[in-house]
Amino acid sequence: MKTPVFLLASLSLLVAAPAFAADTPTIKPTIANVPYATAHERQVLDIYAPPGAKNLPVIFWVHGGGWQAGDKTSVQLKPQVFVAKGFVFVSTNYRLLPHVEMLTIFQDVAKSLGWVHKHIAKHGGDPSRIIVGGHSAGAQLAALMCVDDRYLKAEGVPFSALKGCVPVDGDTYDVPAMIETAETRLRVHGMPMPKQGHRIKFGNTPERHRDYSAVTHVAKGKGIPPFLLLYVADHPDTSIQARRFEAALKQAGVATKAFGARESNHNKLNNNLGVPEDPATTELFAFVAESLKK
Repeated sequence: MKTPVFLLASLSLLVAAPAFAADTPTIKPTIANVPYATAHERQVLDIYAPPGAKNLPVIFWVHGGGWQAGDKTSVQLKPQVFVAKGFVFVSTNYRLLPHVEMLTIFQDVAKSLGWVHKHIAKHGGDPSRIIVGGHSAGAQLAALMCVDDRYLKAEGVPFSALKGCVPVDGDTYDVPAMIETAETRLRVHGMPMPKQGHRIKFGNTPERHRDYSAVTHVAKGKGIPPFLLLYVADHPDTSIQARRFEAALKQAGVATKAFGARESNHNKLNNNLGVPEDPATTELFAFVAESLKK
């Protein structure tokens, strides 16, 4: 049996992956800058799909950048390897701080996922088999979408359509804990408080900090999808946040695994997803395969 042309191209590019810049995708979108809303130029997404795609599972990816930077094109190898494995890959933009409030960002991500659920079948995807992921700030956004069902309900997306969630090295699954940790570290060393830290980004009130934390909304019986939490093993903030979130999910009966990547860092962990023999990639593909069995 002949190997499909798109798969041969995928494998050849994967071998050459180190030659690409870390923030450069190795294939072009099948269709780029698809508007999921019309209020702002950043309300667009990119779709990567194999030729002849039909009823394929979907990866929905949310970029990082501290909620105030970043772009949907910063996907590295992920579209390449997922398309080669028979997935449709979607990467979304959203509006950014300080031009909008954090709540607007949540609503943008939910609206984008709502567009995917309604329209991805036209592009070869299965709207009932979506795995949500994201890196850094995108990890917080992905996690919140998959535990606080208010945002997706507003867009007509049931939790049953979500087959898994993969947040990568987030530090704000528990926003109050992150604020206290960061500010205590500065205070005990006599350093000034940050002018644009998490306290300000997340609304500067304890109520919002709790409400915007994924751990706050974890509960039994909600249909929360399985989680794979990838984090840098020796990073004090993202590792403890992942373990805190893992404990909350497991207590609620949600199938969850946290994997700490060693000899890595915040950007390397994300950039290397898709690299052969990368330990976090192995965990990712195993999780995705298991999640799609259910």
